[in-house]
Amino acid sequence: MLRDDQIAVLCDIGQSIAFADNKQGQVDELIREGYVAKDGDLYELTPKAEKILLDRGAGLNEA
Repeated sequence: MLRDDQIAVLCDIGQSIAFADNKQGQVDELIREGYVAKDGDLYELTPKAEKILLDRGAGLNEA
């Protein structure tokens, strides 16, 4: 189960907000667990992460 701080990192990534350098370890863990994918220099949520956010009511604003 994801911790609140991990959910916050997922929300930041989903909204294309840069995360602090001290969060890199959490991002790497989320990548290993299949919640985040790295495409070049960009990070994006996987469908697994999007479902978790939707289930938790932490939906992302989409324009």
